[in-house]
Amino acid sequence: MKPLKDSRLYTFIDLAYIGNSDPLRIATELCDGGSDIIQLRAKNWKADKIATTAERLLKVLDHYDVPLVVNDHPNIARTVGAQFCHLGQEDFFDAGHSHIQHVQDSSKPICWGLSTHSPKQAERAIDAKPDYIAIGPVYQTGTKPTARPVTLKYVKWAAENVHIPWFAIGGINMNTIEDVLSAGATRICVVSDILNAKDIKKKCLEYRKIIL
Repeated sequence: MKPLKDSRLYTFIDLAYIGNSDPLRIATELCDGGSDIIQLRAKNWKADKIATTAERLLKVLDHYDVPLVVNDHPNIARTVGAQFCHLGQEDFFDAGHSHIQHVQDSSKPICWGLSTHSPKQAERAIDAKPDYIAIGPVYQTGTKPTARPVTLKYVKWAAENVHIPWFAIGGINMNTIEDVLSAGATRICVVSDILNAKDIKKKCLEYRKIIL
């Protein structure tokens, strides 16, 4: 598995976007396209269905040595053997946690990512000792339509002040990526622009050429 510090392209299997498409096929295309890390996001699915899908995805991703991130569900991540779990502000700090050790299980330790939407949140998240943080949404995004964009100003702040791995996320596409990279990002998350592509593998490869 590639170290986080060397990971550049973070992609998603977001069930809100893929419809009836086979998650395993999409996982294969993402891996063949050069994804370094892949998150399973299923906001409206029941836990047992998420767990079953995660187990199936792991078999594909393990073949490529690409880690799986389970969004929102630490117990599922631990149970199926996923390498990462990602939590939002509301799932971590608003739930009363202040340090990753509060959600870590020593018998089944995993790696953690936390979402942040401002410098203040980033500083608080870093103090919690996650393995990485997400910086965003940089632009307006259909993935989180009610979230206010943090703009490139936050990306520039992160480039100067965040010293753990961080990924810019939100509204990143071929029209915006150059500005995000110019602002100092070296790792990006792409959701809809890849999942909505006719050729997912090809679209991933296009991003890889830009960010490497």
